[in-house]
Amino acid sequence: MTIFTDILNKGRTGMQSPGLKDSRDWFREKARAVASVNTSRLVSGNPQHQRTIVLPGNMYMFSYEAKYKETLPFYDRFPLVFPFHVESDSFTGINLHYLPHILRAKLMDALYDLATNVRFDEKTKLRLSYTVLNSSSRYKYFEPCVKKYLFTHTKSRFLMVPSNEWDIALFLPLERFTVNKSIVYKNTLEQIGR
Repeated sequence: MTIFTDILNKGRTGMQSPGLKDSRDWFREKARAVASVNTSRLVSGNPQHQRTIVLPGNMYMFSYEAKYKETLPFYDRFPLVFPFHVESDSFTGINLHYLPHILRAKLMDALYDLATNVRFDEKTKLRLSYTVLNSSSRYKYFEPCVKKYLFTHTKSRFLMVPSNEWDIALFLPLERFTVNKSIVYKNTLEQIGR
């Protein structure tokens, strides 16, 4: 059983393998059509995908409460992150929720070139580092997404998203910003000069 079983089952008939362009476009469209998702139920309902640690290059979702929540203009309470640097007390990664959907798709399409294989199986991850992301204009939308997360401020286990479901997770309405997401996207677009 997969995390997004209902959406994936509807798309499997007659579709190409996840990871190919036509399939990705179809799944992205279906994910955008979902009205809402209960994030607590999503994590607790998928024990086989729950993790207590994060590894660079995998995609994770989790509940989070920022340490400086009183002074931050906003933050995402349910991040969708590809970690690229892990320390004993924290990790840094790109939270794709900070991008509007069209820019998420563009960045994700570029990130697929960093995949360790094209099978999109349990061994697939991204070869990510800040240096790699900063080295090419292909990844130009990553900068506003770079966030540091303290392990002591996570409020759930980490839900690891299988690589064949990355596009579904990317477009589901999972972001839980402390302000209206249009404010977040406006801020992001200003940061990237659009």
